[in-house]
Amino acid sequence: MEVFDSIGLDIGYVLLGSIGITLFIGILCIVLMCKVHSLKKKYRSFMSGSTMESMEDEISKRFQEINNLQKETKEVENRVVRIEDTLKVVYQKVGIVKYDAFSEMGGKLSFVLALLTEENDGFLLNSMHSSREGCYTYIKEIIKGESFVILSEEEKLALKQAIESKNLHA
Repeated sequence: MEVFDSIGLDIGYVLLGSIGITLFIGILCIVLMCKVHSLKKKYRSFMSGSTMESMEDEISKRFQEINNLQKETKEVENRVVRIEDTLKVVYQKVGIVKYDAFSEMGGKLSFVLALLTEENDGFLLNSMHSSREGCYTYIKEIIKGESFVILSEEEKLALKQAIESKNLHA
């Protein structure tokens, strides 16, 4: 007691401070015990019915599933790449114009069909129908959106439609 008196502290304050700290530590211990109990409960639930060997088997099985999924994903990616490569050379842009090639015919039975790849390579198919002379069909090659043969107005229009049409790959 003399020590407290020499410092100038009242023993009552020291006692109240000690009780407060003890209460705080007691509450902290209760909270920590509740948390430990909760963790033990979760641990028991996790480990219930499982031996360590079965846990290793389960983990090994999950890793094998992950490896299988990675292989399947790689196969799918390879197939998508092959499909994209194939799409570059497939006719995917279309333009068609119907017209009356010869005035004596009342209907529009003649047509120009333009089929192009993604790179605008392809052909024009021109079918001109005449009631007297039958049907004439011509094909003209298209490279990079251009023909090296003179095109009729209908062929130019069909080619323009095909070039401006939205391709499936984009």
